[in-house]
Amino acid sequence: MRLSLPELKEFLDEKHDQFNNPAFIETDPISIPHQFSKKEDIEIAGFFSATISWGQRPIILRNASKLMEMTDNSPHDFIINHLPHDLKPFEKFVHRTFNGVDCKYFIRALNNIYKYHKGLEYVISNAINKNDETIKNGLTQLKAVFFDLDNHSVRTMKHVSSPHKNSSCKRLNMYLRWMVRNDKRGVDFGIWENINQAQLCCPLDIHTGKIARKLGILKRNQDDWKAVMELTNCLKKLNPYDPIKYDFALYGLGVFEQF
Repeated sequence: MRLSLPELKEFLDEKHDQFNNPAFIETDPISIPHQFSKKEDIEIAGFFSATISWGQRPIILRNASKLMEMTDNSPHDFIINHLPHDLKPFEKFVHRTFNGVDCKYFIRALNNIYKYHKGLEYVISNAINKNDETIKNGLTQLKAVFFDLDNHSVRTMKHVSSPHKNSSCKRLNMYLRWMVRNDKRGVDFGIWENINQAQLCCPLDIHTGKIARKLGILKRNQDDWKAVMELTNCLKKLNPYDPIKYDFALYGLGVFEQF
């Protein structure tokens, strides 16, 4: 399917409007952080939810909810104030390849980030220059700070991706969309004001990649960082100030309409 640039923009704008509304929340992992109102709770709940966002969505939602219940539904307070014995229940947690070992390290890493690095937003935004085209440096910095502690396994490192390794960073790009975009439509939170939404990168997975290639806005076959840049740069031609709004359109076409 090949459309002219004006036709493509009209089509994707229409699909964005169709899917970017509160009805989208209920069956999506973003529903987990939407259970909270405190900024830090939203950030942490969102981070865990995004981290385990692969597989069947009902299972993602069930397991993300389970994680929040283990923190007594006060994730920030738990991260800051938990005692060693409070981590015992997490040892049995499993979501696909993310298990108790990973979970316990994530809690340690977030404790370090919120106590000594001013929180997730600061860690990421502090590495992004206002003149940077994308949030690439922020993602690289997050991984470096996240694994700054001793005694983490190689397997746990695989759960925080980095563009430095040419990963598509799908889940982290999705997470940043949640935190940064502020369009007042009720889905994305827009609580991180120190990152420009024009610098966001499109979350690329099997669904968005398939639709993007079908529309002719992505030619690269691999779903890697180079493909993310190719797709994002094309979306910037449609809307340079908010290119990632079209994630709703691409994902919705792939998942809900099997376009």
